[in-house]
Amino acid sequence: MSESPSENPALLEVRGIGKTFPGVRALGGVNLSLEKSQVLSLIGENGAGKSTLMKILAGVQPPDEGEILLDGKPVEIESTRDALDLGISLIHQELNLATNLSVAANVFLGREPLRGGFIDESKIKQESARFLEMVGLDVHPDTLVGNLTIGRQQMVEIAKALSVNSRILIMDEPTSSLSQAETKNLFIVIKDLRDRGVSVIYISHRLGEVKELSDHVTVLRDGENAGELGREEVNHEAMVRLMVGRDLSEYYERKDRPKGDLALKVNKLRTPVHPKHELSFSVASGEIVAVAGLVGAGRTEMLETLFGVTPALEGTIEVSGSEITIDSPISAIEAGIALAPEDRKQQGLVIDMTVRENLSLAALKRDQKQAGFLDISKEQEISDEMIKAMRVKTPNEDQVIRFLSGGNQQKVVLGKWLAMKPKVLLLDEPTRGIDVGAKSEIYTLMEELAESGVAILYVSSEMEEVLGMADRALVMHEGRITGELSRDELSEESVMRLATGAPGDDQAA
Repeated sequence: MSESPSENPALLEVRGIGKTFPGVRALGGVNLSLEKSQVLSLIGENGAGKSTLMKILAGVQPPDEGEILLDGKPVEIESTRDALDLGISLIHQELNLATNLSVAANVFLGREPLRGGFIDESKIKQESARFLEMVGLDVHPDTLVGNLTIGRQQMVEIAKALSVNSRILIMDEPTSSLSQAETKNLFIVIKDLRDRGVSVIYISHRLGEVKELSDHVTVLRDGENAGELGREEVNHEAMVRLMVGRDLSEYYERKDRPKGDLALKVNKLRTPVHPKHELSFSVASGEIVAVAGLVGAGRTEMLETLFGVTPALEGTIEVSGSEITIDSPISAIEAGIALAPEDRKQQGLVIDMTVRENLSLAALKRDQKQAGFLDISKEQEISDEMIKAMRVKTPNEDQVIRFLSGGNQQKVVLGKWLAMKPKVLLLDEPTRGIDVGAKSEIYTLMEELAESGVAILYVSSEMEEVLGMADRALVMHEGRITGELSRDELSEESVMRLATGAPGDDQAA
């Protein structure tokens, strides 16, 4: 329930904001209220309107209707400069830093203080050091930004925002590329900023983070307000219910499936990243096997070796009972192995090509005409079939892929490989960066693929995803498999014990 107006207006208030793009109503009469010294989380499925609203507040796009009030007074935000002048800073998911410049230069980029007509380098270093201290970043101002981890670069972005006296920080999926330690440090900084009087609008698909950080939660659905949650009301079920408009108690619809013959058998495999450790395991047709572990455990590197991105140093790989040599992705594809990588935009898709073109990419060599030309009719056939099979939500097959939501982009990645009818499907963080509704659809697709006989080996850093989807789990620590857990043995405690290095079988010896 909304509260009655008080004498002390909210720091930021959004009233009836609407925005329409050609053929799409992105926002319809959205309201939002942010108090001083508050962490307000904005959540919703992909396409709910979160990014559009934040771009309007940051001056990237103008609204078509509605008004924005700051300290109770109407304001016009017609450019990013207007937003910065009003104390509003947007920290994008893809950081906006010049990696070839120093930390200090980045903090004051475009606003360099001058002395005698020249840039005052000493003042820049002195002032930037003050802001770096505020965000707990212990690096010298002369340090090259490109030499910092992503987590530390993010702190530079926050320091830059504070240097322009930002009262409102908008953070869009800030932990998507951070390690657990970096995420923990970011949370400390956010809470400290709140204590200093800075307000934060926090956007994340990770509901555990939202629960930990939020003083208040605003939920959008289909471009409209779906509900509000106070601090004491914030829990996973309540957030999911508001986001998707239904209860997701049957979120993981696991089914008991008979296992087929062995689709993948790996014996004493040594990867270039962890050459000292041998990896041995198998996956049957129709089986879904999770690979769990902490960041740096070697899970992605193992999938890349199985797919021929980084060929194995030693060991054997068998697909459907036949030993094969995988020295490149082409040889993996020919053997019936497909990989949906963690970074779908950089490695899984060509984002400036259309849905149709992306869906047919993997099959280009297989379906080319005798003269080497593209078979247009075959491309069309694959596109029509996979859009339907994957339930891809797109205006048409000629839509450029970058304009689809993360969940629909991931469906296209899967569809591209399913057109090849793989025997083994490798998935690296299959639901990273997508909302709960789209996650549910991906899980349903994984179940359907397993039922059709595909063997699925998936890496996931989300404990719920490991426990909810896996028939079996392999747990890795520092390049070795420390244990294997059956469905009945799977629990958060058993996974974490093995993920932190406790031996579970003879592979850990």
